[in-house]
Amino acid sequence: MLKIYKREAHSQSDLDNLTIYIVLGVIIGARLGHILFYDPIYYLNNPMEILPIRIKPKFEFIGFAGLASHGGVLGALSALYLYSKKHKKDFLWTLDRLTIAGSLLGCSIRLGNLMNSEIIGIPAQVPWAFVFIRVDQIPRHPAQLYEALFYLLIFSILFHLWRSGKIQNHKGFLFGLGLSLIFAQRFMLEFLKENQKAFEENWPLNMGQMLSVPLVIIGISIMVWSFKKSTRQT
Repeated sequence: MLKIYKREAHSQSDLDNLTIYIVLGVIIGARLGHILFYDPIYYLNNPMEILPIRIKPKFEFIGFAGLASHGGVLGALSALYLYSKKHKKDFLWTLDRLTIAGSLLGCSIRLGNLMNSEIIGIPAQVPWAFVFIRVDQIPRHPAQLYEALFYLLIFSILFHLWRSGKIQNHKGFLFGLGLSLIFAQRFMLEFLKENQKAFEENWPLNMGQMLSVPLVIIGISIMVWSFKKSTRQT
């Protein structure tokens, strides 16, 4: 984002303000997303654990054990809206550029999941299968690595389009493209992951897939809207 801001002659102080909003929005949104989408009953019975602490059997700091990317997206959008209103900034201009950086962030998150043996893949016999010894001794798809590589590819596509200047007049296009690509690959790769919660076992699609479908549709709709709007203006 700093590289983008410098190239487009925007001040670093603006980016510093934006960073505070987005970091808080993503963390709060991702946490609430996990609570509402995956474990609402548990947290209804244990409301203190919404915070990064545990009370029983003893008080301890446990970190945020559960963050949902879908909630993170909604939190970031809400934070960006508040930022744009308060600081009188162009919402769509900022959103397009945040999407570029956000896809690179997604790559980093999935690499972290890989190192933490989180969001593991289903059993596999492929030569590159991983054994997550914290979980079991079964060779599995490194689904986190697959997703990290997809995020890196999406970042490369978005960054190239931004640098080319071809979509400069199509505000919202990069966001729509990023949103549709990110959650399309999320939908597909869920077939190679173990379900995160037991209640998903008998569902034809898991929670992550069901939440991804509307976001792909929204992303495509925004791309179409962006081109139609720029065509009307010219």
